[in-house]
Amino acid sequence: MASLNDLVHILLLSCSLMIFNTGCMADSLSHPPPAVKSAYYPSWLSDDFPPSAINTSFFTHIFYAFLVPNDVTFKFDLSNSTDLLLSNFTTTLHHKHPPVKTLLSLGGGGDDPELPKIFARMASEPSSRSHFIHSAIEVARKFGFDGLDLDWEFPQSPKEMKDLGHLLKEWRHALKKEAQSTARPPLLLTAAVYFSADFFLANVRRSYPMPHMNKYLDWINAMCFDYNGAWSNTTGPNAALLDPKSNVNSIYGLRSWIKAGIPPKKLVMGLPLYGRTWELKDPNNHSIGATAVGPGPGGGQLSFHQVETLLNQSGATVVYDVDTITVYSFNGSSLVSFDDAFTTTSKIGYAQALGLRGYFFWALTYDSDWKISAQASNSWILDE
Repeated sequence: MASLNDLVHILLLSCSLMIFNTGCMADSLSHPPPAVKSAYYPSWLSDDFPPSAINTSFFTHIFYAFLVPNDVTFKFDLSNSTDLLLSNFTTTLHHKHPPVKTLLSLGGGGDDPELPKIFARMASEPSSRSHFIHSAIEVARKFGFDGLDLDWEFPQSPKEMKDLGHLLKEWRHALKKEAQSTARPPLLLTAAVYFSADFFLANVRRSYPMPHMNKYLDWINAMCFDYNGAWSNTTGPNAALLDPKSNVNSIYGLRSWIKAGIPPKKLVMGLPLYGRTWELKDPNNHSIGATAVGPGPGGGQLSFHQVETLLNQSGATVVYDVDTITVYSFNGSSLVSFDDAFTTTSKIGYAQALGLRGYFFWALTYDSDWKISAQASNSWILDE
């Protein structure tokens, strides 16, 4: 296993080669748009972590996660409690010092198998798309959001990808029309997407509608995480920057988006503030690729804060994996794959070398005393 100094040397060398090969993305960076330093805020944790607790000095944009449309009307039916949450979220963050932009994220991952089906049905017809779009705009304006974010995980067929393109086109036109009629700046429109431009691992191969993604979205949030987890009986990196044995890594994914026609300035790199855990079959075989028998601590997932607590309490061994630019720890039969401040900084360096717009975290409340959020923000050295 390489040392930490070896890892630093390799990262600096790879970034230097990237800058040389891309010409530092001179054209796209001569007048770059403002950097995006963002994070998703899990609204279900608001009792323990209210918006007032967010340190906005490390962010430019915060996404409220999530709202889901009605599965029949495809409009947003808000309870009184949700009204209060939304109002408090935007009011608090707009009056923070410094203030941040707020976006309302629609959809989400989660464990509900019906959620992707709701979006598929909504996007399949012009009338249902219209109901969804106008209800989303109405909610965003009512509560003072600066933009809307679509988190459809994931379109399951080429037809659904085509429908997604129709949705984005009609949504952008509706945003422009609403802004003109109200004399207000148009709402931002973004989308959270698969780490790769195409689903090369799926039984049904399909790709995102690139011309529509490029033309109608302000930027794209590529979810560069969840590459491995307790759903597999083999340990692996949660968010490998690179992987010599597989294309399931962030370098491959981000380059696939660029190769498919998305400008780097429209790509935002997703970073995890959590780790994936396993219970090892053999405690003596505790490396990446080891056989596991099930989820480890936390039922297969731990926030970065929980990872730190676990490491401090257990005296686990921490290993920097130079092959994937991630960290893992092992103690007894437990193994945890995660990112710390150092590996996150390495990924930030890669994102800048590639000319990306910025980064986002899932999820904001998982950090430990803003340790990684602060390091990421300080590491983004390009003009904002």
